[in-house]
Amino acid sequence: MNGNLLLRTAVAIILLTHSVFGMFNNGINDFGNLYLNQIGFAPFGVFLAWSIKLSHVVAAFLLLINKYVKPAGFVTILILIMGIILVHFQEGWFVVGGGRNGAEYNFLLIIVLIVIMYPNGFKKSIV
Repeated sequence: MNGNLLLRTAVAIILLTHSVFGMFNNGINDFGNLYLNQIGFAPFGVFLAWSIKLSHVVAAFLLLINKYVKPAGFVTILILIMGIILVHFQEGWFVVGGGRNGAEYNFLLIIVLIVIMYPNGFKKSIV
């Protein structure tokens, strides 16, 4: 089995589950209203929350079909970095164990997305 396919599928599942459940349990609206609006994104918090989650769904689909992987990865990495800055950094490094809701999970997803985007590493192309 292709390792890149396995990573793309795993990240797609993570992005989908992290997004789709919030669409049906009011989690996205709550995140927009109760968090993003409160930290200064009002009145765009709900719009921003939905934009983030819909971008995850699109990125998951693109990863699964192996098309536009780099643009999908860049957008997702940007969102994950902003998540670290706005949400997770203040909670520390650990998601569980040594803390709660920390940055380690986002960090891992960023590294995996970079590996997916550049499976042969960063090579200079000779023109």
